[in-house]
Amino acid sequence: MDAFDYTDVEQAPAPRGGGLIWNILTILVLLTIGCVGLASLLIFVNPQTSLNPFPPPTEIPPFISPTATNTPLFNLPPTYTPTPTREPTSTDTPRPTWTPYLSPTLYNLPTDTPVGGVSTPQPGGWNFVLQQGTPKAISNIYHPELGCDWMGVGGQALSVKGEPVLYLFVQLGGTLEGKLFETQLQMTGTAPQYGAGGFEFKIADRLIASTQTLWIQLLDQAGLPLSDKIYFDTFADCDKNLIVIYFTQVK
Repeated sequence: MDAFDYTDVEQAPAPRGGGLIWNILTILVLLTIGCVGLASLLIFVNPQTSLNPFPPPTEIPPFISPTATNTPLFNLPPTYTPTPTREPTSTDTPRPTWTPYLSPTLYNLPTDTPVGGVSTPQPGGWNFVLQQGTPKAISNIYHPELGCDWMGVGGQALSVKGEPVLYLFVQLGGTLEGKLFETQLQMTGTAPQYGAGGFEFKIADRLIASTQTLWIQLLDQAGLPLSDKIYFDTFADCDKNLIVIYFTQVK
């Protein structure tokens, strides 16, 4: 075996400047980590901070509708003192006076044969009888705007001297088209177009032909008959839709 001689080789010591550099770099890394951690903490606490490179979008505030307020059109005075008004005094209004007509009739009655009715007093002695020439069928001269859509009977009551008699009752009754006609009541003086003692009844709003089924009678204010029941005809003719009946006092 060969004999070897071992000699100790001394290692050169590491340069002293290299450890300082690594220490400085370590400190810088720790400072950087600390700054990054601090910045992350600030961003977590306040995402809207300027350090956050990606801040969240700003929330839109909720819409609040304005509250409606009542604005008066005008301002009332602070106090209002009513002005007293005088109470009106009642005054008597005079009743209208009756102006007599110049003529008790508006037209000359014909002397031909009347359509129905009774021309002479009954044995019982009625106060009023038919004037000669009535009942008479004529056209509707007092309601021309209604034309053929109206049918009625009218006339007046005259005294012994030929003067109009007021405030007597006139009754209309009978049957029409086989049905009982509702009894109507009027008073002389209510239809002056026939004369001062005039009266009028509307029978129907159309033309109806009938023969001696309707009657008319004159009554006093107590409801007692002053004349006989005068039966008359009606016609389905526009020239004969008004039946004129005049009563004349005989006693």
